[in-house]
Amino acid sequence: MLPLSPGRAESHGFEYKRNGTLSLFAALNTATGEVIGKTAPRHTSEQFVAFLTGVIASQRPKQEIHVICDNVRSHKTARVQEFLQQHRNVRLHYTPTYTSWLNQVENWFARIQRDVIARGVFTTVKDLDRKLMRYIREHNKNPKPIMEVRRSIAPNSSGAISMMQWTSDASATRERNFLL
Repeated sequence: MLPLSPGRAESHGFEYKRNGTLSLFAALNTATGEVIGKTAPRHTSEQFVAFLTGVIASQRPKQEIHVICDNVRSHKTARVQEFLQQHRNVRLHYTPTYTSWLNQVENWFARIQRDVIARGVFTTVKDLDRKLMRYIREHNKNPKPIMEVRRSIAPNSSGAISMMQWTSDASATRERNFLL
């Protein structure tokens, strides 16, 4: 997609030069809306464990951490299992196939796709890395949790319709590979 400018309609270029790929690992604290992000040249179990190590380092010692991730092979290797044995306060939960929309971090990835990737022009992998991390830093200056509001259909005993707001204490993680 070519960048927009005044008086010019959005258009797509028919050719592009692929400058490389970059994986973005992200952890969303669903209670605060804060995001921890890390980029890597590839998505391997070693990179995933390095990311989880960073997430643990940013939390209180011995805090229980729930990681919601998809069923990618690199999340289920012996290296990851070894890491989990060493860090008993970390629990992995896998979303069922085709239900990644249940994972709140997917909403955040949709935002970064819309705000950074869709109309972005990236000349190098380093340029993409810099812009993704800047977006995360800017987001974390004023993070907001993704809250779901539910209204009960039946009135409560007083006749009023109750409304509840909730967020989960679990952190959601996800990674994406971005083409450049």
